[in-house]
This record gives sequence, C-alpha cells and structure tokens, in this order.
Amino acid sequence: MDMDMPHGTIVFSTVGRPNYGFDVFSTPLPLNLHHFSTSPPSEHRLTDGVSVNFNAQFVGPDDDLHRLVYVSERNGLPQIYLGSDLLPSAPASLFHDRPIVKDGRLYFISAHQPTDAPFQSWSALYTLQLDDATTLSRLTPYGCVDYSPSLSQSGDLVAVASYGSRPWPGEFHDLKTDIVVFRLSDSSNRFLLCSHGGWPTWSGDSTIYFHRQADDGWWSIFRLDLPSNFDLSATPPAPRRVTPPGLHCFTPAAMHDRQQIAVATRRKGETHRHIEIFDVELNKFYPITKFLNPNIHHYNPFVSPNSGFLGYHRFRGESSDGESMIPNLDQVSSPIKGLRMLRLNGAFPSFSPSGDLIAFNPDFDSNAGIDIVKSDGSQRWTILKGRTSFYNAWSPTEKNVIFTSIGPIFSTVKATVQIARISFDLQGEAEVKILTKEETGNNAFPSCSPDGKSLVFRSGRSGHKNLYILDAVEGEFKGDNGIRQVTDGPWIDTMPSWSPDGNLIAFSSNRHNPDNPEAFSIYVMGPDGSNVRRIFVVGGEGSEEVDRERINHVCFSADGAWLLFTANIGGVTAEPVSLPNQFQPYGDLYVCRLDGSGLQRLTWNGYENGTPAWHPSGSGMNNINKGNGNKLLGEFDEPLWIVCDF
Repeated sequence: MDMDMPHGTIVFSTVGRPNYGFDVFSTPLPLNLHHFSTSPPSEHRLTDGVSVNFNAQFVGPDDDLHRLVYVSERNGLPQIYLGSDLLPSAPASLFHDRPIVKDGRLYFISAHQPTDAPFQSWSALYTLQLDDATTLSRLTPYGCVDYSPSLSQSGDLVAVASYGSRPWPGEFHDLKTDIVVFRLSDSSNRFLLCSHGGWPTWSGDSTIYFHRQADDGWWSIFRLDLPSNFDLSATPPAPRRVTPPGLHCFTPAAMHDRQQIAVATRRKGETHRHIEIFDVELNKFYPITKFLNPNIHHYNPFVSPNSGFLGYHRFRGESSDGESMIPNLDQVSSPIKGLRMLRLNGAFPSFSPSGDLIAFNPDFDSNAGIDIVKSDGSQRWTILKGRTSFYNAWSPTEKNVIFTSIGPIFSTVKATVQIARISFDLQGEAEVKILTKEETGNNAFPSCSPDGKSLVFRSGRSGHKNLYILDAVEGEFKGDNGIRQVTDGPWIDTMPSWSPDGNLIAFSSNRHNPDNPEAFSIYVMGPDGSNVRRIFVVGGEGSEEVDRERINHVCFSADGAWLLFTANIGGVTAEPVSLPNQFQPYGDLYVCRLDGSGLQRLTWNGYENGTPAWHPSGSGMNNINKGNGNKLLGEFDEPLWIVCDF
C-alpha cells in the first residue's frame, strides 16, 4: 500500500438510492391503444432483480426482448450489460450511462476523464467496437460536456444534450443543455440544432423530440423537423411544442414507424410518475403504466425497433424475485487502491474507536433515533427510539458513548436542538444526558476531541451559527468552564471536525461570502479559535471559481494529512429530471491534503452522496454481509422541485 495515498474505510450515505430496487420491464404495445385501459397486456421483467438496473435500450428485433442493453450497479458501480453479459466499456470509469448498441458498436456516456476546469461535468460520449474492445473513442470534444445520446434510425446521425464548453453556473433543476447533432463519420463537426433542450430522441432520420421546461413552467416535449438531407450549414429549424401545459412530460422515446412518442409524465393531483403514449397527430395521451402498476413510479421509457414493445424501469416490487433486502452496508467501487468505500443504509455514520461498530441515524428525513451496526454489516441494534436525532460522534476514549444532536434538522437558529451524550449497551439500555440548555436554541453537529474531554459544535444562540467548545461530560451545566465560544461573526460556521492530534478543527463556513447561505468552503483553526485559514480546493484566493464552492461534511484522515468532504465542484453527471429526488451537484465525495493539494474525486454518479465517516482500518470489513438489512419497499421521492411546481 502506498502510505502517501489515503487509505482505510469510508462509510457514506446516498439519498434514496438504497430503496430504488430498479428492474427493467416491458409490455406489448398494440396498434390500437384505445383498449389498453380495459384489457392491458402482461408485463415482463427483463432484468434479474440483482442490485439496481436502469436506462435500457432494446438491441434486437421485437421477438428477442432479451437482447437488452442496460446499466446495472451490481458490482459496486454503474456498468453496462447486454442481457446477462458485462460489456467492455471504459475500464477506468466508475460511471457509465445511457448505453446504445447498434451495428456492433456500443455507445455510452462515461465520466472517467477529468476536465481541466472546476465546476464542469466529466460526462462525455464514447464508443467502441464490441468485437474489438481495445480501442475506445471519445465522440465528445475535450472540454465539452454531453448527456443522453440518441442515434437516428440509419445510425448515421447522433443527437446529444450538450453543455458544450460553458462553465456550469450552478443551476440544477433545469440544466438548459442544447440539442447538438453530428454525423458519426465526422464527430468533430457539431451542429447546434436548438438551445435549451435535453434527452433527445430520433424518429427516423429527420425528426427529433426532446424535453425542456417551457416558459409557463411545465416540462414539455418539443419537436424539430430537419431537412431530409440534413445540411449542417442550413439554418436550424425552430422547434415546436407538442405536449400541452397542465402536466409535466419528460424523457421522451420516439417511434420510427408511428407518429407516437412514449413519455414519462407527472400529472397534477397524481402521486406517481407514469409512462404514457402521446399521439402527435391526434394530440392525445394513452396512459400505459397507470393501468399496470398505479402506485409505483416508472422512469425513462424506450421502445423496440418495430414499436411493438414499450420498456421502462421501476421498483421491482416487494414480492418479486430477486433481492428483497437493503443491506446495512454495501461495498462501492473506489478509485483509490487501499481506500475501501461502503454505502450505508442510513445517514451520519460514526465509527467506534476500534472500527468494529458504526453508529448512524436510520432515516435521513425523520432521523428517528440511533442505530448501531457491525462494520461488516452482519448485525444491527437500536439504541435510541422515539427521539428525533441527527449527526453522531463516537467518544474516542469511553466505551459505548455517543454524542448526537436531538431536535429537528434544517431548522432556524432559534429552534430547540440540543447536544446529547448517550451511554448505551447493545442489549437496548441507553442513558440520554442533555449537555446544552433548552433556551439556547439550535445546537448541533458535535465532534469529540481526541482526549474525549471536549466537544466542538455549532450553535445559533448568539443569533448567528458559530462554533463553541463544550465539556463532554457535564456540558454547559458545569458552569462558566463548561462552554466557550471559539468563532463569532454574522455568518455560518458549521459541521466541525476535530483533528486526530487535537491541534486543529476543520469546519465549513460561508464567512468569505456571508450573504450567500450556500457558499461554503473548508476552514481550519486552532481549538481556541486562533489562526483561522481557508483551505483552497479549487483556484486560489481571489479567483473567480473559488467562491462558488459548496463544501460540507469535512473530516480528517487518521494521520491528519487528508481531508474528506462533499462538494459541488464536479458539476452535474446526469440529467436530474430523469432520476428520483437528488441534490447531486452538492454530493460528490472528494479528498485533498491539508494544504488543499492532491484533490481526488471519490464518487461520480447521478446521486447525492454525503455524510461520510473515515476509519484508518479495514479490519472486519473485507467481507461485507449483504444478507442482513431492511425489507426493500421502493420508498423514495420524486424530484421535489417538480412536485413543488404544481
């Protein structure tokens, strides 16, 4: 092991992802859709219930539905499969998406090549010949960002949702990508067909449908009709809207031989995303999945080459064959040898000093109590019930003592949130001792000093959220010596972390831009509040990029040489509207050295990854037990920004 590189075990949470249980399904599409509601045909599962399977395309003719190319996360990262076979793709990549197989070639999105600029996505389009997978070709120019490819019926033309070389300004809900088209024979000659559009899909070789949020706020499908000879030098045609306002329509899949498109919809008054067929000529919707599974979300439709079958992915169902449990811990591929990464079914993990146990909050939203799990995932206990808590810190010197925040998360400075000391055993007995006074408002995010005597935490008692040092046994009830303020100012200092040698405290703060409640960067200081300095992860002081950082959840490696944190500096990896609810730009994991050098990205996917904890050992964590956990119920949210638009 290279001791100059970060090592050990990182445990983190991913919003919603453990509950997805996605499989790919199909259903026949009769020519006459009028009778679908009264006699819907059968639905067939096309993937095997292992892990999460999504974003598929049919490869073969309609009578060979098993020729399906799709993404699966069964090996700890999104990889591409054809049927049951893992396809060669980009071996260095931890992210693959939107695969297409045509004429013996695989086309897909990967994010394995870093960009030269911060705040720019790594996503780009690649291709390789399946019978000779030694040569991987990048079709997206270096410095550009492409999402969601689609091939025309002939295979000569490619359409992508492109960000081009623009810097990401920070928007997330609507990326405002452009529809760009190029010939496979000349991928460098790109044609900007339309500004503001995403998820293009070809009907034949001369019509493209795509989604975007219209001026009236409704996500809608638009259509572009190209000249049959597609002259790249011609004036781009004007797109026209084809779906009406009053409902959201997105992620279209066009048919080559029908004037119909499959779309995902979110209708006002309904609680689930469904797939419908929209007849462009009749201006009429035909609901499909509403009659098959009315109480399940359905995502990202696709249509077979002869338009005889409709495909999509959804939660596989509680009684379905395949994996039916969410493991307590799930191993995730790491880009750094010697650094193990585990996804936790919960939030705010904290390792015991020996690394054999992990304390966490089982539910990120309600945070109903505290659970303990073995670090191999094999056994789990509840030590606190019936009290809303979040963010945990294990005492480094006392056996079975955890500090936590009790009260509502994401609250104002005046909300009652208290720091608590919990002494427990694994037989279910726990003693809760409140360390802060009720009238002091919002106190949260405790971190324990290496000697176990003090806590650093964030408090809003002054009217601003600043940092305080608290006695770890008696709290502020010890008297004047029980608490002292170490930062003071009209800004937010939060999520502190004590270094292993006790000489530094790292924390997130917007003190460099107090008027922006999202402009967080890493700072370090002495335990007495002295020598505060900012860690510059991207750019330098005064650079244009540096004040766009949103960095949270910082913690130290065991040797104090590295910092682990979440950040938005990698931009957006996948079109957000195609996923359940995420805040992905603020949730990729990174490490850097204490001076800000050596920045390395640990995750890049379409998810929000966060609340990490880091332990130096891998002892007991080599063989993760995936047989223990919670029942998979498919409970996750639609994008809240779509629901709120109603």
